[in-house]
Amino acid sequence: MTSSPPVVTRFAPSPTGYLHIGGARTALFNYLYAKGRGGKFLVRVEDTDRERSTEGAVKAIFDGLSWLGLFADEEPVFQFARADRHREVVARMVTAGHAYRDWTSAEETGALRDAAKAERRTFESPWRDRDPSEGDPSAPYVVRFRRPLPGSVTVEDAVQGTVTWANADLDDLVLLRSDGAPTYNLAVVVDDHDMGVTHVIRGDDHLNNSARQSLIYDAMGWARPVFAHIPLIHGPDGAKLSKRHGAQAVHEYAEMGYLPEAMRNYLTRLGWAHGDDELFSDAQALEWFDLDGVGKAPARLDFDKLAHVNAHWIRLADDERLAKLTLDIHLARGHTLHEHDEARLTQAIPFIKDRARTTLELADQTAFVLKVRPLMIDERGRTQLADEAGERIGRLRTRLALFESWDVFALEAELKVFAEEEAVGFGKIGPPARAALTGGHSAPDIAKILAALGREESLGRLDDALQPTI
Repeated sequence: MTSSPPVVTRFAPSPTGYLHIGGARTALFNYLYAKGRGGKFLVRVEDTDRERSTEGAVKAIFDGLSWLGLFADEEPVFQFARADRHREVVARMVTAGHAYRDWTSAEETGALRDAAKAERRTFESPWRDRDPSEGDPSAPYVVRFRRPLPGSVTVEDAVQGTVTWANADLDDLVLLRSDGAPTYNLAVVVDDHDMGVTHVIRGDDHLNNSARQSLIYDAMGWARPVFAHIPLIHGPDGAKLSKRHGAQAVHEYAEMGYLPEAMRNYLTRLGWAHGDDELFSDAQALEWFDLDGVGKAPARLDFDKLAHVNAHWIRLADDERLAKLTLDIHLARGHTLHEHDEARLTQAIPFIKDRARTTLELADQTAFVLKVRPLMIDERGRTQLADEAGERIGRLRTRLALFESWDVFALEAELKVFAEEEAVGFGKIGPPARAALTGGHSAPDIAKILAALGREESLGRLDDALQPTI
């Protein structure tokens, strides 16, 4: 018996822009499938389009993968640097008769294509069966793959099922351009083979490429990888994802306050299912993910569901980590840093985070914590603290000064007792207390505000608010 080779997958982005959310999901699926089976996850940068490939785009892709926590097991491969290897393989195919040189000019090729289209037949180069000695070695030419005729090519796709193409419907693919540059379909096959890729998991917009690529594998006598073409991501309306649907790039989701573990959870579930499970850990995703669970229909991006998943992971996140993320947002919004800001946020986060769906909301709801005494209290707040209400808050301050526990549950009980002793509903206590403690900012209930601020800060803010105005 022979054991199966270890699973090797790859993510192969073109560095022509940001890391798209669809590309991120493709990378994630490749990562989960390989790592869940003890295999390797690799990254190849397909930078053969020299005019559109930029260093900035390369950095954006790796920054996006790093934020998502998807790290390759080996140094990334850059496709452009392997052009000599690609040309070597083409030379072998020419020698073996699987490829041929084509001296037809671009203008002549265009005219022949138009004629073939008008006659509803596949374009054929006149050099397919001509003697190559008739060509001028000093003149420009392309190298084409000589597809086998007749016959067909069948791909057993792990997602799409059995797909078959008639060879007669495929033209002879250009392998090398007239300047010697390798084409995409050739380079992909050579690189996947040399990298030992066993499973090609990519978007179903590449499905037709698998026909031509399979023929190249067969011509070289190389084992084909398992192909798995996953449906694309559509917007909530079912249309192809575009700018009008909102964020498309991974970095935009980071800026919108989503946690990477939430994005991994949500993207894994987007187009793949494990029963009815919606919320699951990275360990569970690695254990459960399989190509059998990938659907054939396009997945729809659902921002409400993403927010729900993100809220779940915010509740589970480490408070110090959330405090750092939240402080960064405050600083980006123009907050002036003070010595104890991070410690104050860390203290407050446990009482706030169950109300937030994103870290942006977490920042909104912790703004009151970072206010510097004495707080500016607006006209409405001053009205709420006037006369009898202010006197009541004064009595509350006196009572709280005697209270040592400062545990949120104990504070809730104490506030309830105070309201009963004052013989008023809490609606007579909450608004003026909130005005004094937060200056009117968004905040949780009073007990949590007190717990978030801590004993000394809470008493100090109440003292400030009860000072007579001049």
